[in-house]
Amino acid sequence: MLQPEDLTMISNNIEVSRVMMPDDSNLAGNVHGGTILKMIEEAGAIIATRHCNSSEGPECYALLARVERTDFVEPMFVGEVAQLHAELSYSSPKSLEVQCIVFAENVVKGIRRLTNRATLWYVPVTLTPPFSIVTVPPMTYEKPEDETNGQKRHEAQKKARLQQSLDHANDDTAIPGQINVLNPISRSLSLEHSVEFSQSSLIVTLTSSDCNNGGFASGGSTMKKMDTVAGIVAFRHCKTNVVTASIEAVDFHHKVRNGLVMTITGRAIFNSEKTLDIEVFVDCEDIIEGRCFRACSAIFTFVSLGETRRPQKVPHLKLLTDLEKSRFELGKQRYLKKKEMRQRKS
Repeated sequence: MLQPEDLTMISNNIEVSRVMMPDDSNLAGNVHGGTILKMIEEAGAIIATRHCNSSEGPECYALLARVERTDFVEPMFVGEVAQLHAELSYSSPKSLEVQCIVFAENVVKGIRRLTNRATLWYVPVTLTPPFSIVTVPPMTYEKPEDETNGQKRHEAQKKARLQQSLDHANDDTAIPGQINVLNPISRSLSLEHSVEFSQSSLIVTLTSSDCNNGGFASGGSTMKKMDTVAGIVAFRHCKTNVVTASIEAVDFHHKVRNGLVMTITGRAIFNSEKTLDIEVFVDCEDIIEGRCFRACSAIFTFVSLGETRRPQKVPHLKLLTDLEKSRFELGKQRYLKKKEMRQRKS
């Protein structure tokens, strides 16, 4: 029987299970990476919002601020049961950390596999104007080192977010007061495998189905759209089945309200022998106020699958401008750094 002292445990953990259906699949027949991201974010938002409203103070909703690197350890398939565990792991005065792991269970064969890991950071925002950030209630830690390690992770993600903001301040696509939409082009064979050939954009008006109960754009819904655009870029470049392999940190720079126009743009920036990196950025426009801003950015890594559903060689990216060459070199540095880290762990 549930005891009153168990309520603290329940508020710091959440379990979600759902059978993956055909409309959750991508072109490769695996479960769409965006579907998994949306499930992860929704669970994180629930647990973070629950904690932020656990003490006296203004009613608030926890908005996604950052998703740390997310690895798709193994693919998930239609018919399997997605089992997601989310746990509140650290709270600072203005933010919360939620850690998630996802398993896929084949209930017929009795097999259960780890498929995803993710760490998310949320900030609590009031439900009414001026939508200010409120103080997070403190949480209780099982061991003192849990709080110490959480503080270190908190400082690291703040530093990374600051660097991301500086990077985008100098980005040619971040034009103040103007939404940058990549121009549609004739996809001639002479441009095949170039950045321009595969670049893609999606423009949508945010509706209530894209937002949470607080009227803000859902981080999970936004990431699913980003993954869809990135997938189109990868598909155009590789012309094979492609799947999401990993996602670099997703930074949400501004909160987005219902009714704004959202432009999601993706472009290939780097390829290794078997991976393709795609930069995705989200710009928003408030048509009534005449205001535009960069809302979100991330780098998605895809792999190309052959007939046996194994990773195969990715066509080399044609670089036609100095800026494309510069982005490619930065991508190469990230790739080599990640490769070195994997070798150290092994």
